[in-house]
Amino acid sequence: MTQTPGETSLGTPLTWLYVPGDRPGVVAKALGCGADVVVVDLEDAVAPDRKGYALHATAELLADPVPGPSPVHVRVNALDGPLAETEIRTLAALPGLAGLRLPKVQGPADIHRAAGWATTAGPPAAPALAGRPAAGRSCAPVVGAAASGRAAPQSATTVLTPVAAGALPATPALYALLESALGIEHAFAIATAHPALRGIAVGEADLSAELGVRDDAGLAWPRSRTVVAARAAGLPPPPQSVYPDVRDLEGLARSSARGRALGFLGRAAIHPRQLPVIEAAHLPSSQEVEAAERIVRAAAAQGGAQALPEGGFVDAAVVAGARRVLSLAGRRGHAGTERSR
Repeated sequence: MTQTPGETSLGTPLTWLYVPGDRPGVVAKALGCGADVVVVDLEDAVAPDRKGYALHATAELLADPVPGPSPVHVRVNALDGPLAETEIRTLAALPGLAGLRLPKVQGPADIHRAAGWATTAGPPAAPALAGRPAAGRSCAPVVGAAASGRAAPQSATTVLTPVAAGALPATPALYALLESALGIEHAFAIATAHPALRGIAVGEADLSAELGVRDDAGLAWPRSRTVVAARAAGLPPPPQSVYPDVRDLEGLARSSARGRALGFLGRAAIHPRQLPVIEAAHLPSSQEVEAAERIVRAAAAQGGAQALPEGGFVDAAVVAGARRVLSLAGRRGHAGTERSR
């Protein structure tokens, strides 16, 4: 079966680990941490004077068709800024790219603009970076992107080479981040804007600042709006936004459980220690698995809508939900194996 770009071999990702693009060694370690997707960040995690270096380091990583054990997405800079076009044209055709994450999307026009840049992509004629680290199996903290000294070029000039006639690349998988009131208002239009769009998500830090929100209660409607828009568009349930306190794992677990109850599936992370907490919160409990098995067995034994002995009711929608639960439950043992390697 063909795997959808951006998905793992286990289906819809649950963990999306962000890592700063100007730290190739940290990116290589992150690829061995067991995240379903590693997101190389060219935006907020990279200081302005290191943007060029981050792009070149990322392009070198993605020149490899299999850059590591996890699929690699890239979050580019804001689409209305001076950097995104070059970043997308540089990266879109590289064989190791699994998806582009588009920040601060305001409406469908932003998706079309990014898709247009991606399909006129060309590889960068970039200077070789000194010794790209191999993707490792050991985890290391991936936060602190713009802090601490790192030996690397302070800038680099991207030179694009033309794409051969008749060889335009296919549009890579695109993921829209809704980080403004306008983006939330246009959520469904964005989610249906282009066939290459594979997911939407809320960017809560910027959205909270714009709305003047002080606690989770103020984000309840934007979160639900995003979940509904994604599902109405036939997209996977969106992942939750980052939980910023990497030391508060109990708070992360509670927040992730609330997110799952709202219809989110999975979550972005900024530290490897958050990964098992996120996954545990979004995997079904043993009681949920047992209930799902009963529903599937009942549906197999007798077609059509029916009442269960314990009082539940089974119809096609309930059976579909039970099958989703069982599909997620199959990840549990595999995930522990991946992180213990």
